[in-house]
Formats: sequence, C-alpha cells, structure tokens
Amino acid sequence: MIIRLTVAFCCVVATVTFSSATSPQTGIASVYGGLGGKTASGEGLSPGSLTAAHRSLPFGSYARVSNKHNGRSIVVRINDRGPYVRGRVIDLTVEAARVLGLRGLARVKVTPLGGN
Repeated sequence: MIIRLTVAFCCVVATVTFSSATSPQTGIASVYGGLGGKTASGEGLSPGSLTAAHRSLPFGSYARVSNKHNGRSIVVRINDRGPYVRGRVIDLTVEAARVLGLRGLARVKVTPLGGN
C-alpha cells in the first residue's frame, strides 16, 4: 500500500512540475540585483548580465520575457530563485530590465524556451 501511494504521489508532482515549466506566465516583473551577492545556483550576481530569478524554471534554462506595455522582449537565462513577493513572476537583473524598458515594475509574459 505504501509503495502504491509513493508512486501515485511522484506522478502528480511530475505532472505539476512539467506543466508549470512549459506554460507561459503573465504577471509582474521586478528589477533586482547588487554587486557581490550570490545567486541560488551559486553564480555571482551580475547586474550587467541578461539573467533572472524564477520560482520553478530550472537553472540554466532560458525564457523569453515580453514587456506587455511596450512590446519589447528579450531572452534571459534563469540562474536564481524568486521573486518572493506575491503577484510577481520574475526578477530581472538591471541590464535585462533596461533592455526591456522596465523601470521598477512592469506587466510581462514569461515563456520558457528550454534548457542549457
């Protein structure tokens, strides 16, 4: 009985993870960063790189982020976890936000593109 429940639980987790990692998300993006910090992946935080923090996309995967206000879009590499503020779907480095024309917060669409 315990083995059956474990297998059923693993299947449910895999299904949820798969759908959230491939479905586009729409929500609020914010800018984060600073010098000298480390990301959850162990890399140094570099405000000048096109990277981002996302709650569930795998480290090393890429996502297209589109600014719903001005139509600009970029591809960022996921190397950190976050954001941890309700309603936000992605944290962008200073450079990624600049390229998108984002100042502070903006409504975006995040589309996962795949892995390394």
